[in-house]
Amino acid sequence: MSKGYRISASTGLDRGDREYQQDQLCLLTHPRVAGCLLGVVADGMGGRSGGRKASDQVMLTARQLFERYSPDSDQPAALLRQLVNDAHLVIKLTAVAAEEEPHSTLAAFMLNPDGSCDWIHSGDSRLYHFRRGKPVMRTLDHSLVQQMVNRGEITAAEAANHPNGNVLIGCLGTERDPPVDTQHLEPLDVGDALLACSDGLWHYFSSEEMARAIEMLSAREACEFLVQKARTRAQGSGDNLSLVIVKLEPLGKG
Repeated sequence: MSKGYRISASTGLDRGDREYQQDQLCLLTHPRVAGCLLGVVADGMGGRSGGRKASDQVMLTARQLFERYSPDSDQPAALLRQLVNDAHLVIKLTAVAAEEEPHSTLAAFMLNPDGSCDWIHSGDSRLYHFRRGKPVMRTLDHSLVQQMVNRGEITAAEAANHPNGNVLIGCLGTERDPPVDTQHLEPLDVGDALLACSDGLWHYFSSEEMARAIEMLSAREACEFLVQKARTRAQGSGDNLSLVIVKLEPLGKG
């Protein structure tokens, strides 16, 4: 299939002001099919090493599944659901053999060879779709404050600084099955961009700010800018942060 765009992508990972890095990410190109990408962000939680064990398991599962994935015959939405289910089970098994309680969020998108995109998330790591520097869509967190917003108890602005802002209603590795939301986007075209990121990043920006930065800068420059700006705005109390950016740019650019 002939496309009128080229794909550019980059990632950013920073420990913030935390002692340990529990965020993990990957950006994978399909080993056999051009134009097929998988981006994954996982924010691990649970003890000094429990969170890192959980996010590492998400990455390992993603790599194993994507290696076996056949874009010609397999369904992207099915792979993403299997990623959640398999990683959830492995994290729960890890908890049996460890003193920690490893849990993890997950936000993953797959750019398909036909130019469409599928995404999935669990927890409060987010996915964004931008078009020509403006926000089009984002995921809604599986969190206590998002539930309060949904019920009309608080506004979205109040949720941003709510004292219970980090309380999740579910994620991977818990006793209950994780909450999951999926989305299919099509068609993507020149000027579109995808962002997956943990709350250590999105907490410090509006959707409009991130959209503008990603539109004006290259994928690599945007990652660097957003990481540094988040670190500055955190004023010494920043969480781990991670992000994956994919941009669809005109052919011949750069």
